Amino acid sequence: MSTTLDVERPTRSPRLRPRLNLAALPTVAAVVILAIMLVYGELAYGKIFQLNTLSNLFISNSYLIILAVGLTFVILAGGIDLSVGAVVAFASVSGVMLVNAGVPSVLAMVAMIAIGAVFGLMSGVLVQYFNVQPFIATLAMMFLARGLASILSTAPERLADDSGFRTLSDEIKLIDGPKLNDLVITPNVVIALLVAAAGFVLLHRTRFGRTVYAIGGSEQSATLMGLPVARTKVWIYVVSGTCAGLAAVVYTSKLGIAQNITGTGWELDAIAATVIGGTLLTGGAGYVLGSVVGALVLGLMNVLITRDGSIPAEATTIITGVVLLAFVILQRAVTHARRRT
Repeated sequence: MSTTLDVERPTRSPRLRPRLNLAALPTVAAVVILAIMLVYGELAYGKIFQLNTLSNLFISNSYLIILAVGLTFVILAGGIDLSVGAVVAFASVSGVMLVNAGVPSVLAMVAMIAIGAVFGLMSGVLVQYFNVQPFIATLAMMFLARGLASILSTAPERLADDSGFRTLSDEIKLIDGPKLNDLVITPNVVIALLVAAAGFVLLHRTRFGRTVYAIGGSEQSATLMGLPVARTKVWIYVVSGTCAGLAAVVYTSKLGIAQNITGTGWELDAIAATVIGGTLLTGGAGYVLGSVVGALVLGLMNVLITRDGSIPAEATTIITGVVLLAFVILQRAVTHARRRT
């Protein structure tokens, strides 16, 4: 009787190939562009790597960082929010008028944030429960907010220089450098960084964030998985509106003036920052930290154009449009590559 021994043949270990995360490619591109802009600015104009330049970059763009964080939630879920700029105007005018009427600054700030949240809630309800397209729903909110701001006041409303509201823009020196090369920070910058950190935690450490990504990937699949799609879709607009109200607080405390024309075009800047930062317009992929980088790219672009002096200010929007178009094309390529893999 013969027996056959099964000899186990050694299997070849598969080669370990580094797996490229295609979804992160636009964000990596934004970081690279920011680094290139910093190096170019230093070589061409100088004094870019100074502490005061970097400080002013964050101070001047803290409101845009907050708006971009809010838009990240909406775009990740495949939506859009065109109302944030107008909401900033209405909240800003309302807040300054409340302060000038004797309302404590803290309560006025809370009211401004609440105004933003209410507008976000209305947008979310229109989108989810009335099946209105996000573009139309938030466009309606944009006209409503801008109209209410104009009804309140068509003239600039000013805060007193000694108003407690303006303490949010007080500079705090962290590093005392030579001459004017100091590293400074303001409470507004701290608020912007805290909003970015909170957005990161919400998206990457909570069920709410996982649901946002799932909706952007496939809303039908997210529903079949039993995720709270309806509630989440409303909440993402509340988040965006709340960020708009907070951005109004930050910007108003810095400028000290509120106008009904404040925030014109800011929704496009925030969307551009979000897209440049790597959030796909189709939803389902993107990072809050990428949106922060996108806001800094736009801010640094303005700094370099100002330093150059020969580029007209009107060219800023053209350059922004070219950069945005390049990132949209990159997103299309990434989306196509993801579908093939």
